[in-house]
Amino acid sequence: MDLSKTHTAILSHGDPEQKRAEILAYFHATFDIDEKLYDTLRYDDTFYLRADRLRHPLIFYFGHTATFYINKLMVAKVIDTRINPRFESMFAVGVDEMSWDDLNEAHYDWPTRQQVKEYRDLARELIDGLIRRLTLTLPVTWEDPFWGIMMGIEHQRIHLETSSVLIRQLPIDQVQQLPLWGICTEAGEPPANRLLDVAGGSVTLGKAKDNPLYGWDNEYGVHNAGVQDFKAAEYLTSHREFLEFVEEGGYRDQEWWTDEGWQWREFKQAEHPLFWIKAGGGWMLRTMASEIDLPWNWPVEVNYLEAKAFCNWKSARTGAPIRLPSEDEWNRLRDLCSIPDQPSWNSAPGNINLEYWSSSCPVDRFKNGDFYDVLGNVWQWTETPIYPFHGFEIHPWYDDFSTPTFDTRHNLIKGGSWISTGNEATRDARYAFRRHFYQHAGFRYVESAAPIVIHDDQYESDALAAQYCHAHYGPEHFGVANFAETCVKICLELMQGRPMGHALDLGCALGRASFELAHGGFERVTGLDFSTRFFRLAARMQAEGALRYALPEEGEIVSFHEITLSDLGLEDARNRVTFFQGDACNLPEKFCGYDLILAANLIDRLYSPRRFLSTIHERMNPGGLLVLTSPYTWLEEHTKKEEWLGGYRDAGEPVWSLDGLTEALKPHFRMLDAPRDVPFVIRETRRKFQHTVAQLTVWCFDSAEQQEI
Repeated sequence: MDLSKTHTAILSHGDPEQKRAEILAYFHATFDIDEKLYDTLRYDDTFYLRADRLRHPLIFYFGHTATFYINKLMVAKVIDTRINPRFESMFAVGVDEMSWDDLNEAHYDWPTRQQVKEYRDLARELIDGLIRRLTLTLPVTWEDPFWGIMMGIEHQRIHLETSSVLIRQLPIDQVQQLPLWGICTEAGEPPANRLLDVAGGSVTLGKAKDNPLYGWDNEYGVHNAGVQDFKAAEYLTSHREFLEFVEEGGYRDQEWWTDEGWQWREFKQAEHPLFWIKAGGGWMLRTMASEIDLPWNWPVEVNYLEAKAFCNWKSARTGAPIRLPSEDEWNRLRDLCSIPDQPSWNSAPGNINLEYWSSSCPVDRFKNGDFYDVLGNVWQWTETPIYPFHGFEIHPWYDDFSTPTFDTRHNLIKGGSWISTGNEATRDARYAFRRHFYQHAGFRYVESAAPIVIHDDQYESDALAAQYCHAHYGPEHFGVANFAETCVKICLELMQGRPMGHALDLGCALGRASFELAHGGFERVTGLDFSTRFFRLAARMQAEGALRYALPEEGEIVSFHEITLSDLGLEDARNRVTFFQGDACNLPEKFCGYDLILAANLIDRLYSPRRFLSTIHERMNPGGLLVLTSPYTWLEEHTKKEEWLGGYRDAGEPVWSLDGLTEALKPHFRMLDAPRDVPFVIRETRRKFQHTVAQLTVWCFDSAEQQEI
């Protein structure tokens, strides 16, 4: 397959065996492009350099795209055996650029490049085998194993972009320019930019579930909007056009910047775009692997904050309301230009999909209707923070793809860049980044007095998450005490006279027990949950001290609630609690040294509770306590039956979970006290509640030395 001519697969129809061959070829082409991207790194040591102090070194991303397949297919229950649990933990979670602080690398003991390459080869072989032998029926839907495979492929293609941006920030002597990644040689002066009329009209966004292409969850649902007439720049903003802003002191004049933008400029001490290099009396441009004379007719590449400052400056100079387009305005412009959608084109209608160069090119090279570069060359920043469409649903295999960005702090980029391939090159693609983030992104400005609509739904509306907000922090129901608070009270009673250094709240959900443990006297508490929906809300509570949520009442009627740590007397605990997303059955090595581990209502939701129970002592200090609660609701949708601790018959006799728990823990633990019953209530609607009774057991970790005594 020509690596510069790949298209995402149509999943709705066709001959199944031909479709299997198509997906297999698409998978291997994706892996090949990914491998060849990392060939641009000159030395093995280059993999371990921090190109951006807010991101991991490239060795992480080299491993991440391969482990993603395994981790997601485990979640989807397509496979049940890991290749390398340590790698699949270490490379699982990237860095969300939540702040401008340095990334703490203290706990990372990265493997060698060759070790990661060998892992990638094993993962590739495994996925190849799955594609060849899994049953394939069309259409491929959300629940189909092949959807999980496509998820891995399209995720890997996203990281072609993010990794190439990091490679572009490495020292030039650490990279090499290779023929596959050849850059455009066309350069010169750009034409004068003009504002052209764009007729207003209606815009409809959002995919139906029967859409023939793979999609990320934020692309689904329905959004209808009316767009007023506006004007848009004929060309993307070029280096030459942006130079005037730089030379007039735009980076030194706070007047043009938002508060957030000026804070970033002061932090970075930025004086010009990141990829510009001062060279004597002129300028050079850093491409992915070369330094060239700055081509003035290429599009400038900046973050949103810089693009916004330029628009404010230009608006003041022209007296016209100049700004970035909204997502709706950008889509209106695209629709009027009648651009074919991938995968139906024969040749890309812009500098996209790696079909032309591995760099930008002149802004007047690709015309779409009356405008240039509506698609491709560089991504285009918009004024719109990403939000969910009506009918949005989280995909259960990747619940942290979109929801962390629905915070009004991640702005949409549209149109794709030269390295946007697969799903990214489609009309429905919706990708958003923090406003100080760098991508291969520039901008097209518009003239419009229409206000920008910010879809600012600060209330958590996901039904399950709202239930847990209420269960953790809301009022009691039917006289049943708060479950997390009750569990922690028992833990604190048992910890009397014992060290209270570091506690782990495993399966912390929204974090109430974590805060209670810190408030009760632990010096440090780590909360960890597999669900990123829950982890993000817990982290928000820690960062902001408050959560708001919309609770279902009856049908479509909801009530709105706000909960704060201060109202619960837990404000003092915020600085001693840290939350992480992670897999309890495959914990990274850094999670260790605990005096207490609380695993509340966790074990009957694990895919491998026996592995968890046989290894959890490795995370504990001698004499530490393990506190478990569970209603023992064993379900095969969560746990294979051979992993159940109880709830089945053996030789006709019942096996109870407490017996299985005792058997699994006895090599390293002894039970303290008798088991206790702890009830809890979860409110679903005004008139529907779940009332459950969990069994709480306490286990003391006796080290080998203590057991011998």
